[in-house]
Amino acid sequence: MERRKLGRTDMEASILGFGGSEIGYQGVRGRTVTRLLDGALDAGLNVIDTAECYENSEELIGKAVSGRRREFYLFTKCGHGKGYGHADWRPAALLASIERSLRRLKTDAVDLVQLHSCSLEHLKKGDVITALERARERGWTRYVGYSGDGAAARYAIECGRFDTLQTSVSIADQEALELTLPLAKARSMGVIAKRPIANAAWTYRAKPAEPYYQDYWSRLRALDYPFLRDPDTAVATALRFTLSAPGVHTAIVGTTKPGRWKENASLLAAGLLGREVTNGIRTRWREVAKPSWVGQI
Repeated sequence: MERRKLGRTDMEASILGFGGSEIGYQGVRGRTVTRLLDGALDAGLNVIDTAECYENSEELIGKAVSGRRREFYLFTKCGHGKGYGHADWRPAALLASIERSLRRLKTDAVDLVQLHSCSLEHLKKGDVITALERARERGWTRYVGYSGDGAAARYAIECGRFDTLQTSVSIADQEALELTLPLAKARSMGVIAKRPIANAAWTYRAKPAEPYYQDYWSRLRALDYPFLRDPDTAVATALRFTLSAPGVHTAIVGTTKPGRWKENASLLAAGLLGREVTNGIRTRWREVAKPSWVGQI
């Protein structure tokens, strides 16, 4: 598994990382998570990304692989301690959230703490960033980052206080390719791509009942990429498109199935996507994308 230096950090990250939202939200059993993560680590993964608001994801990860802590980089996010949508940006609340995450993850420190979709208004006040810097001073995290999209993500880069940016980059979500990635690359920030396969929303024949998938499903119906009609190559093309984006260092993919991470990793054996295919995807986006198709937080 190829590794890329995550911007100006000292982390050599596997280009494919594990995202912990699904195991939390879908009620996966602990034994399954242990099999899943042990298999992924054995196959070369060295990035695990989660958040306090992903139900019991942190606890599951802590129980499953805390004994292998030196083998991977551990990322988490703060700001929505009582579940996503219940934000609390008070510095004291953020620090308490990070302490809880450390206990759940069974570790003294994580490699990266990220503000989780914090608004531009709160970012500009600055105290939320100071809270993360305080956590770093206390030894709770080595690096601090921002997870989000749009104008807030742009400001997170411009302010110069974050080491990394986690943002949406996929065949169905290309705003960042012009709005933030070039600047992040120029500033030597580590870039973590979230939702790199657009939730595989194209696999639904009818509009999904789950709101989380609906926007991407509608976009992909309009984009109508020819390669999505071939189930044998669709995921590989989507994933390779994201990892071919200049400035992207690692792509976070969630799964609840042991063995699926190794399958996804094998899709990257062909390397980066060719320029012709990449340009075709970008051209189609420019032809079809609506102004409302902004990055999905």
